[in-house]
Amino acid sequence: MTVPSTTAVPAVPPPAPHTRPPAEAPDAPQAVTPPARHRLGTRRGVRFALAVVPAVLALPLVTAAHHSRQAPFGDRLTSRPAAAPAPPSGQDPVLRAVGPRVEAHDRLSGALRWVHERSGRRPLAVAAAPGHAFALWNDGLVTDTESANGRAVRWHRALPGLADWLAAAPGRGAGVLQLLDPEARMLAVVAPERITAYRTEDGDLRWVLPAARGCAFDPGRHVRTGGALLIAQPCAGNTAWTAELKAVDGLGRIVPGRTPLGNDLPGHRLPELPEDGQRKAVARHG
Repeated sequence: MTVPSTTAVPAVPPPAPHTRPPAEAPDAPQAVTPPARHRLGTRRGVRFALAVVPAVLALPLVTAAHHSRQAPFGDRLTSRPAAAPAPPSGQDPVLRAVGPRVEAHDRLSGALRWVHERSGRRPLAVAAAPGHAFALWNDGLVTDTESANGRAVRWHRALPGLADWLAAAPGRGAGVLQLLDPEARMLAVVAPERITAYRTEDGDLRWVLPAARGCAFDPGRHVRTGGALLIAQPCAGNTAWTAELKAVDGLGRIVPGRTPLGNDLPGHRLPELPEDGQRKAVARHG
């Protein structure tokens, strides 16, 4: 008689439905154990900290460099309010180019009101208008400073090639800055190659008159008559400079039948022109 064995064989549970054991690829990477993950996270944290620390330490240097950056054109304005109280309306100071700076003196007392300097530059000529103090500098830059108290430079304008011409001979700044109308709404900068006119309110370029071929404007030879500015434009082969005068005003070159563009600020409505005057005038050579 055979006695059945009483030793139970452990039953293996069948796999869960719809579940397959993952097939191991021959080159599959080994799973990272929890301790390895911890070490990897620690290394990443250290690398991140090392990358952030220099940036944090550099922030004060960047901020200091920003605050110590000089003005784009090297301007330095110094006011003297204690030495001279604000002038009454309409009494702009007297301008003088003294060494490396522009000085504004009280018209009545002569006290120094403000000073305009530019790093490494010096003014060659100045021109005054109600509320404006224009200066020509030896690097060919033209500036407009608020004349009452000298608190701000309104605008800067650079003229190509002017610096080299100014440096070629002393005293060439005379006559370069010319106001073109009684209200001082337009400023002309007279250079040998061209006359450039700017609106004084904002420094906007309004018109350019180039010199004729073989000729050059001479800022030192000019005269005013009847609201016009006559500029000498001597040409090669001519002995009399008076034979080559060019007449300009705030609207450009004065020629018969011109229809110039206006110089008003944007937003100002220009008067309507008749049908035969709608075309724009272009300055011609000669």
